[in-house]
Amino acid sequence: MNAKTVLVVDDEEAILELVELHLRKEGLGVYTAGSGEEALQVLRTHQVDLVILDLMLPGINGLEVCRRMKASEASARIPVLMLSARSDETDIVVGLELGADDYVTKPFVPKVLVARVRALLRRSRGEQTQVTADILNYAGLQVDLPRHRVTLDGAPLELTVTEFALLRLLITHPGWVFTRNQIIARVKGDDYPVTDRSVDVQVVGLRRKLGKLGERIETVRGVGYKIRESP
Repeated sequence: MNAKTVLVVDDEEAILELVELHLRKEGLGVYTAGSGEEALQVLRTHQVDLVILDLMLPGINGLEVCRRMKASEASARIPVLMLSARSDETDIVVGLELGADDYVTKPFVPKVLVARVRALLRRSRGEQTQVTADILNYAGLQVDLPRHRVTLDGAPLELTVTEFALLRLLITHPGWVFTRNQIIARVKGDDYPVTDRSVDVQVVGLRRKLGKLGERIETVRGVGYKIRESP
């Protein structure tokens, strides 16, 4: 099997060298780019499986690179891991809304970054199977999609239609952070008139019905929600 290839985009040479070193230690192929323009050129001319994208770039910034990637059929499905020196919640939310899959803020621990990369590559490879499966399993939960039925350790759970859709979204993307707007779009549709607050209410209700397991649905402050990866 060919090694997966990662494009690392950052205008700091030291960051490029550090990330490239750790990715290559993991057996991954690496391209590097020091600007948004260079990144887009690499994407046009090379096969890339994942992009680590700094938000603060000279010229075309990271958010615009992400927007252009997701607007292009050739690169729309490539996972994007945002990397930023800022913990600015607005930038993180905008990036996720544009289609980025995860984020890490600087300074970062290289092992953590590599683990996030590995997780995104696994999810990218397995997402189609997970979503199209009739039965989804997660930490004692069994979600029967055709029968619209959920059991926890063999005991049935009574979920509303919206709670069922929310649970399906989260457990088919463990570890992924979804903004409230993304949850609305995935669960109800882009034009559905739902407020952010109603999403919070649905999450509270789902957590309560899941009992102890509900603690795995985590609030990402200022961003949205995710469910922890199953052990």
